Amino acid sequence: MKFTKTSQEIALMKKAGDICSIALKEVLDNVRVGISCKELDDIARNKIEQLGGKSSFMTVEDYKWTICTTINDQVVHGIPTNRTLKDGDVLGIDIGAIYKGYHSDQAISVPVGNVSKEDNFFLEVGKSTLKKAISKAKAGNHIGDISATIQEGVESAGFDIVRNLTGHGVGTELHEDPIIPGFGKAGKGPVIQENMTLAIEVIYAQGSGDVILEKDNWTISTKDGSLGGLFEQTILTTKSEPIILTPYL
Repeated sequence: MKFTKTSQEIALMKKAGDICSIALKEVLDNVRVGISCKELDDIARNKIEQLGGKSSFMTVEDYKWTICTTINDQVVHGIPTNRTLKDGDVLGIDIGAIYKGYHSDQAISVPVGNVSKEDNFFLEVGKSTLKKAISKAKAGNHIGDISATIQEGVESAGFDIVRNLTGHGVGTELHEDPIIPGFGKAGKGPVIQENMTLAIEVIYAQGSGDVILEKDNWTISTKDGSLGGLFEQTILTTKSEPIILTPYL
């Protein structure tokens, strides 16, 4: 299977990434105590469409929303409902934009109001681990180099990887090969080539990484009720440093 992208495809991926990042910034600017996840979803959809894109997530069968919102013990794929944010919540926002047939994908977990020092530390670990993992996405390295870096960053801080959720390739499909687990061994897995577009994800929990599917058949939460976290960016591989296509603005 062809993992790499042409220069024309990369240009479209960059545009999709720009749209995604600007829309995420708009959402983050509106995160506050009392706002509902549905309101945040409307903000994301309007901004993506205003910029000439469409929601990537709406291309997923039966998913009718622009973003996924996860609160506290929810890890991924949460439906944005009328639930309002409370002081001390941790909110995960997963967002994707498609532009002329090419997808982008990114996510971030942020505090709402005042959260505990423990929860702030948990979020800092996810953010810094993603940065380290992205730095491994160089031509000539292996997917396992990314995976091992994620595992080391999370587990060395005393947290747990959600092992059955992964990063992935991204392009004309929202989820493409190769799969990028959050655990593994350096030097193993597919060789990273120049001009691959990858959605690298740190998906982890304060307690056990075991998860359950909620009754809505979308939301995945921690089995033990512990705090979940998600950090993700779409990147382009090069011979040297990777280029982040979905920067946190």
